[in-house]
Amino acid sequence: MKGILVILDGLGDLPCKQLGEKTPLEAAEMPNLDFLAARGEMGYMYPVKPGFIPQSDEAIVSIFGNDLNNSSRGQLEARGTDLKLIRGDLALRVNFATIDSLEKGNIIDRRAGRTLTTLEAEILSKAINKITLPCGFVFKPTGQHRAVLVLRGGFSDNITGNDSAYLMGIRESSKIGAFKATDDDENTQYTVNILKEFADKVFHVLNNHPINEERRKKGLLPANYLLMRGAGIETPKLKFYKKWLSVSYMPLEIGFARTSGMKVFSFDYPKLKGFDSYQNLREGLEKACDFSVKVLQKNHKDFDYAYVHIKETDFPGHDNKPLEKKSMLEYIDKTLFEFLRKFVPPNRIRVIVTGDHSTPCKLKDHSADPVPVLFYNVSPPKKKSKETGFFSRFNPYQKKNADVKIIGNDSEAMGDLKGEMKATAEKFCEKNAKNGKLGMILGKDLLEKTGFNK
Repeated sequence: MKGILVILDGLGDLPCKQLGEKTPLEAAEMPNLDFLAARGEMGYMYPVKPGFIPQSDEAIVSIFGNDLNNSSRGQLEARGTDLKLIRGDLALRVNFATIDSLEKGNIIDRRAGRTLTTLEAEILSKAINKITLPCGFVFKPTGQHRAVLVLRGGFSDNITGNDSAYLMGIRESSKIGAFKATDDDENTQYTVNILKEFADKVFHVLNNHPINEERRKKGLLPANYLLMRGAGIETPKLKFYKKWLSVSYMPLEIGFARTSGMKVFSFDYPKLKGFDSYQNLREGLEKACDFSVKVLQKNHKDFDYAYVHIKETDFPGHDNKPLEKKSMLEYIDKTLFEFLRKFVPPNRIRVIVTGDHSTPCKLKDHSADPVPVLFYNVSPPKKKSKETGFFSRFNPYQKKNADVKIIGNDSEAMGDLKGEMKATAEKFCEKNAKNGKLGMILGKDLLEKTGFNK
């Protein structure tokens, strides 16, 4: 294996009061990641372009060198499930959400409080699938508040969805959006009419459903509406990465990897059985890190590159939980990055660590802020010069009297030196990344700049 790309979802952040005006990445104790940082280069990346607020699909599509117009969120999500799609089927990404009423259209919570259990989602989905429409359709829950809708038949995707949280990289209001046609074709207007009818019928079915009545009694938000976005009818036209493996476990990332020709390694995500979504996320994170380590250990000789996507770090940003985000980062460091610290130097494997977008806790949403990038390229560590105080590259084997501890081909990646030549870890965080040698990168240039496309 030549390289491993680790994307920590929603990694970028802004200083938080709860963390003493540090970002979660700054505040987190991550000695293994800092070990790689001291032996690599840092920079910062706009996943799409400066000033653009990316959704996860837009960021990933761009990072792998694709045009955003050549794919849709709905198609990628649907292809990450077991749903079979034929040309003309319209696929959309869906959120179970909470609104006050159809008339007022105020979104109370885009994720129904993030407390919708797997069983509740399945029961509500059965009720939704009994709705009568002039066309066939399939509605499938995919985990917590997430779901996919596929309208069967010849539809148009020249429409806007009713989820106005993001619209082409611009932040919108918290009102229900309107399904709108973006051309004058009759079929496009027909598609809009079908989706409007479906959304209204869903509200009437869900608002007084026994599941939601019970949720209200428990003081929980009802999952009484569906927010839909990313409509698509065409198979995404993405670059192929046949020599890559992908560790992914959410529909979007699975669908992207499959469509890109990668070999997907996945697992069944733990079901949310109670109402503590963060207990569920912690279980999922533990499983994701353990699974990633096992896949890399077993398959590193069979593939040139690996794409590992860790999803959980995004959620605390949406919920303004910087302490939880910090804790997740520290767990990833103690598991996945501890493994990589020992695994990649002797195998001469390069590593990129970055995010798909920033999700600042105090904003509770994606932002246009760049994400930090770490590129570990199997280099000697940096030392802190007594004269300048700056980090510089040096080769410990060229230094006389250097006491170097050699362990296999690693020698602790040449980092266990004594005296004035002892390597000092460099903190991987937003601030240091902006001053890093890699400089500013656009997402579409990341793999080429780091040589991951060879």
